[in-house]
Amino acid sequence: MSELSEFREGKDRYFGQDPDAPLTPEQQGRFAGLAYYPENSALQFALTIDELNDQEKETIEMATSTGDSLPYIRWGTISFQVEGETATLTVYRDEDDGEFFLPFTDLTSGQSSYSEGRYVDLEPLHHGRFQLDFNYAYNPYCAYNPNWNCPVPPVENRLDVAIEAGEKSFPDAEGH
Repeated sequence: MSELSEFREGKDRYFGQDPDAPLTPEQQGRFAGLAYYPENSALQFALTIDELNDQEKETIEMATSTGDSLPYIRWGTISFQVEGETATLTVYRDEDDGEFFLPFTDLTSGQSSYSEGRYVDLEPLHHGRFQLDFNYAYNPYCAYNPNWNCPVPPVENRLDVAIEAGEKSFPDAEGH
C-alpha cells in the first residue's frame, strides 16, 4: 500500500467515524468514503517559493464561505508545469501560526471537484524548497457542511489548467 493510499484510508476513517469530522451524524451514517482522482505523479513538484520583497508583502482579507474574511499575508508565488502549460499560484501565509496556505481553483472546479476550489499544503524540504503534491489536494470543510467557515480561493489563484489529482466533489454535501 502506498503512502497516499494509507493517507486516504485514514482520512476516510476520520470522516466516517470521528465526531469532530466535518460531516453531520446523518452524513456519517451514509458515508462510504471520499472520491479521489487516481494518483498522478506528474502533479508532484519540488519547488522554491518566489518570495515577494518586504514592501510587496501585504496582508489581504480573504473572503470566506460565510461572507466573512480572514487575514493572510501574500507571501510569494510558485510556478510549475501542467501538461506543457506554465501555471502560477500565489502562496499565502497565516498571520497567526505562520503556516503557508495554498487555495486554488482549476478547470475541474464545479465539474469533478468542489466548485469553490480546493487547498493543497506545501511541505518543507531542504534548502528552501517545498513539496507540492496535488495528490493531497483537499476540499475545505464547507464543501461537506455549510456550518464551516472556509477561505475562498482568490481570483489570482484560478488556474486555467485541470488539476486532476486529490479529492473530487462530495455528492452528499449538506446545504449544497
